[in-house]
Amino acid sequence: MILYLVDRRCDMNNKSLKSFIRIMIMFVLIFVIISSCFNGSKKKNVFRIIASTSTRNMESSIKKFAKDEGFSVDIDYYGDLEIVDILNENASDYDAVWISNSIWLYNLENSNIITDSKSIIIDPVVLGIEKSKAIELGYVDKDIYNKDILESVRNGDLKYIMSSVTKTNTGATTYLNFLNSLAGNPEVLTSEMLNNDTLLNDLKDLFKGVERVSGDEDYLLEIYDNGNYNAMFNYESTLINYNKKRVSKGLEPLYLVYPKDGVAINDMPIAYINNDLNDTKKKEKFTKLQEYLRSDEMISRMESLGYRSWYGGIKEDTDKSVFNPDWGIDTTKYLKDMKFPSKKVMSEAINLYIEKLRKPTHVVFCLDVSGSMYGEGLDTLKDAMNYILNYETASKDKLQFSDTDKITIITFDDTYKVYDTKLGNDTESVISIINLLDVGGATNIYDTSVEALEILDKDDSNEYTKTVILMTDGMSNVGSFYDLESYYKKNKLDIPIYSITFGDSSEYQLREIALLTNGKVFDGKHNLKSAFKEVRSYN
Repeated sequence: MILYLVDRRCDMNNKSLKSFIRIMIMFVLIFVIISSCFNGSKKKNVFRIIASTSTRNMESSIKKFAKDEGFSVDIDYYGDLEIVDILNENASDYDAVWISNSIWLYNLENSNIITDSKSIIIDPVVLGIEKSKAIELGYVDKDIYNKDILESVRNGDLKYIMSSVTKTNTGATTYLNFLNSLAGNPEVLTSEMLNNDTLLNDLKDLFKGVERVSGDEDYLLEIYDNGNYNAMFNYESTLINYNKKRVSKGLEPLYLVYPKDGVAINDMPIAYINNDLNDTKKKEKFTKLQEYLRSDEMISRMESLGYRSWYGGIKEDTDKSVFNPDWGIDTTKYLKDMKFPSKKVMSEAINLYIEKLRKPTHVVFCLDVSGSMYGEGLDTLKDAMNYILNYETASKDKLQFSDTDKITIITFDDTYKVYDTKLGNDTESVISIINLLDVGGATNIYDTSVEALEILDKDDSNEYTKTVILMTDGMSNVGSFYDLESYYKKNKLDIPIYSITFGDSSEYQLREIALLTNGKVFDGKHNLKSAFKEVRSYN
């Protein structure tokens, strides 16, 4: 067809030009066909892994091994609970899954396609407390139980930050460990046990100690670095490497606490995703990778990074200085692993956390209704907010508000308007407000943010986690960052502003606000609903 058009378009008397163009087009077509075949062949030789972010520091070793074996590896990293959702929706994009804990493989809806799962390394989730605080609490060189941590929180002596229970492995397993321990470490945790009033009150008191929640385990460290905190729950390996950095900067290390009555221990299994029973070559690649990860060479490398080779500790030839006893680490003691409940009870427990146990949140949504939002922008915003605020849709992704949460809406253009704060079970009236919004005017991010902070500052930090979610599609051309900065620092606030970019929004301005408030900027330019979903895991 292309050659026909060349014949029609070219001057029939200019045979040289016509011949030259025809030859060039033929070369291009041949090149495209060859490239397509080459890329298709190359793609078939790629082994695709979906992996927990906790495995990221093994990537270079894995890719080098695969290259030496004659194939390549692509690795996509997600939070563990995100991996479950992705594989439940469509597992065909991946050949293997490397996840933090075997329990998540058992919780897959299509678990029948997951085969040949084997544990790779051990990494418990523990409490890290700045050592001076640990000494003050009497936690050093002493057997500590989960109920001791609860009492420290209950007495107001301990506050901490943690990762999201509904999105991350460390958050979920920390919660399940306390749930199991405070229930008396039963042989099997049942649905009936979840209704125990004493247990529920204990867990409510425990979560009152939460100062900040991160939807990303890596970002939890940034929150800690940029804030005024002295304790967090995280992986042992993460805290070991974090302590190395703190000590190198002359900062106080964190003291690691291992409750004697049980900790959540991760076994980091890698499993094959059997999408094609006849693809023996893919299975061979997986077997080679799995054997390599379980080899003495890789176990030694992982132990050098702070992982354990077994529940009791480390190999004899491991560098003992990695597991510094001054940081509360004792690799000679056998760690007691918690007993994870069934898939059904685990799901009920997560919903119980959302609805009744977690510290209530007060979220102020600051919504841009300036003139640039006209048309598709406003429609997309309304759609995303309807998704987040509708109980039925939000609960499918464990994002729903509870009846103890509070929601405030501020709309802004060159000025702002505050709507009455509603409880989390009154989202229908909030949705009605959203659906009636119209646009017009300039953009005033800074004064709007100050108003949001003033509203939240009136709440008791012991009773609410407080968050501003700022959505804008443009650059603030009214107000000044200086006013926001002055207000924030003068009042010594610790309230994050999470911004969602949209349209042509100024990322520089939003990152400046994030830096000031220990917040974060989320990309909503391609999928606003997805950005709202992500930011909800931070509060």
